[in-house]
Amino acid sequence: MSNSHSSQPHDPHSHGDGHGKVGLAGLIVGAIGVVFGDIGTSPLYTLREAFSPHYGLIANHDTVLGILSLVFWALMLVVTVKYVTIIMRADNDGEGGIMALMALAQRSLPKGSKSTYAIGILGILGGSLFFGDGVITPAISVLSAVEGLEVVAPQLHSWIVPITVLVLVALFTTQRFGTAKVGKVFGPITILWFTSLAVLGVINILHEPEVLHAINPIWAMRFFAEHTWGGVFILGAVVLAVTGGEAIYTDMGHFGARPIRYAWYFFVLPALMLNYLGQGALVLEDPSAIRNPFYIGVPEWARWPMIALATAATVIASQAVITGAFSIARQAMQLGYIPRMRIKHTSRDTIGQIYIPGINWLLMVLVIVLVLTFRTSTALATAYGISVSMTMLIDTLLLAIVARALWKRWRWWVLPLCVVFLVADVAFVIANGAKILAGGWFPVVLGAALFTLMRTWRRGRELLREEIRKDGIQLATFLPGLMLAPPVRVPGTAVFLTADPTVVPHALMHNLKHNKVLHEHNVFLTVDTLNVPYAPKDQRLKIESIAGEDFYRVVVRYGFMETPDVPLALMRSCDQCDLVFNPMDTTYFASRETIVAGHHRGMPIWRDKLFALMHRNAAPATGFFRIPGNRLVELGAQVEI
Repeated sequence: MSNSHSSQPHDPHSHGDGHGKVGLAGLIVGAIGVVFGDIGTSPLYTLREAFSPHYGLIANHDTVLGILSLVFWALMLVVTVKYVTIIMRADNDGEGGIMALMALAQRSLPKGSKSTYAIGILGILGGSLFFGDGVITPAISVLSAVEGLEVVAPQLHSWIVPITVLVLVALFTTQRFGTAKVGKVFGPITILWFTSLAVLGVINILHEPEVLHAINPIWAMRFFAEHTWGGVFILGAVVLAVTGGEAIYTDMGHFGARPIRYAWYFFVLPALMLNYLGQGALVLEDPSAIRNPFYIGVPEWARWPMIALATAATVIASQAVITGAFSIARQAMQLGYIPRMRIKHTSRDTIGQIYIPGINWLLMVLVIVLVLTFRTSTALATAYGISVSMTMLIDTLLLAIVARALWKRWRWWVLPLCVVFLVADVAFVIANGAKILAGGWFPVVLGAALFTLMRTWRRGRELLREEIRKDGIQLATFLPGLMLAPPVRVPGTAVFLTADPTVVPHALMHNLKHNKVLHEHNVFLTVDTLNVPYAPKDQRLKIESIAGEDFYRVVVRYGFMETPDVPLALMRSCDQCDLVFNPMDTTYFASRETIVAGHHRGMPIWRDKLFALMHRNAAPATGFFRIPGNRLVELGAQVEI
């Protein structure tokens, strides 16, 4: 596969497709509504958590300015420079996210090498941790918004958890309508949210303009100098301000890089910093306000409307991660890291907007369990951050690989920055690692479980292919022998689905054994997934005649962001050869393997059984490839791995 088109970074919007008739302004509003929800609700809890008893800080002048300086420079370094400015240039033909970045990094290395394998492991681990983050974000965001009730009506404390659960159920139930429709509703609400953040920030800053000095990095340095190594652990709270950076990159394929950049530079970042500085000004004026500086900084007459707006904004925050989870899941599915699931496309205009029911309902159950277990945003804050910071660290490593291998014109300045990012990411991981026993174990355990599932699925598929190949007969020797004494021929075309185009498919063997007939035309079809989002037209289809005119080997290639449609691809193949696929005269044959766990084979017995369970519950390849059920014959085969 050629890498020439990836020699330097480019923006997805330059491709000029994928977003239909949606204009730049509409994409900016949609991006504000979906992409920035997660990072946009961090002011609800970040500063409050930095002064929680866990860290033992006193809300005096120097400490407040030091924390605010750390927040400002974390936003600038991690989100503005690393994600929005640099990593979003590492688009894989318009798509973002850790799986797309992994595939891009693998394209720079020899196929099957140890380095490619290591990058695959990193990508799977990062994807697993991202799902862990996806569970915590909705829980902590919505809880922190609803907790505003305690400020205005303390007697409603017992209602906080039930209201949070109801809001979350409503959020996940509406996912089937798609991010395009959701974004149209959420965009104006989020614009109002960020505008309110900025206005509240300015009002509070006017009381204590001294807080503006926090932009000077000297205050961050003084904080570290005063608190020495203990100061590093405060990064466990500062990281709350940058959670959502990965979601920005993951959702790039939904809206494009340019709308996201414009929204961040000129609207979202200024609004966030004004609000953080405003909260700091309030605490400088009244240190007791640190118990909930966000809501105490709101005028009393506006607190009830602000609780409603904050709840709506946190629902949107959750949307950013849920949307990202759908993207990551689809990429992982196509790259062969998780079992196939049903995917629903939700937009005619934007290719990347999808809904995966299985992922949606799994996230909902985990999020609600999390809320019922931890019950407060402060308790959840101890669990938050470790998966985010580890994902950011993996992103930096993959970015360095991509920059070194593919960005020849840019690497002289990107690689030194990667060293800076690496130092920051390691510091965040160390700081959050201190919270493991207090709740940080949850995303780590969840990430480890998902990593195990993904590795088991990937390895199990490799073992399955090896077993089929080992027991199989080579087509090149089988077909000439078959034609020496051919069975009864029947009219029509038979399409045999096979993962290995060189081996006789089980379905053909069973058809000959039980039905004792051979079709007039026989096609051995392999569906291949490339490590690019969309397969180039000249690589989509490969057709070759084998053993005479009655047999054909066909390979259909798709990118990891595409949904395969085999009948459509075969219909289009009629232009390339004499073979004609009449939908009413074509029968598809597929083998449905039953996995049997065997001792002393490729994986431990418990992983063999886990793979067998996953394989049994995966969506059939035939449905995933959009093969009509009334033209399909499935033949069973038992395989021991």
